[in-house]
Amino acid sequence: MNVEKIVTGYLEENCYVLSKNNTCLIIDPGDDWDKIKKSVGDKNVLAVLITHYHFDHVGALDALKKEYNVPVIDYKSNSNITIGNFNFKIILTPGHKEDSATYFFDDDNVMFTGDFLFKETIGRCDLDGGNVNEMVKSIEKIKKYDANVKIYPGHGESSTMGYELMHNPYLKGDYNE
Repeated sequence: MNVEKIVTGYLEENCYVLSKNNTCLIIDPGDDWDKIKKSVGDKNVLAVLITHYHFDHVGALDALKKEYNVPVIDYKSNSNITIGNFNFKIILTPGHKEDSATYFFDDDNVMFTGDFLFKETIGRCDLDGGNVNEMVKSIEKIKKYDANVKIYPGHGESSTMGYELMHNPYLKGDYNE
């Protein structure tokens, strides 16, 4: 699976286009429809995945649905999904927002965490829909994944679960930092 990161909008949100053969999935279509459409090119878009519904992650969602007429997968979807050659699991990870979902592609050992988990930190819990207690539960759930899992967050650099377990104070249990 090829993963292309497209940085969109003034909040520099990470949109991802996942490609296999001539098909793709789009994760979190942020504010820049033209950049996303250019990245998709002539690939067949199978679906769009939403990690959560903050404006910077869904700014181009309406344009994408209009252009491609594809299903939208989010926290309300079934937990195990196969679309074309893509197989993934939806992990509910509320805390940053009540509708937060993480997408784990076991075959490729990659995870898309939205604003739940970043390199060396976590998403804010003080915005509308955030909840510190839910965040702690989500962190405990995600820590059980293999150290080699590559993490693609909603903003900033990618990481691995092993790196986060060693360097992210929240994954080490230091919730008050």
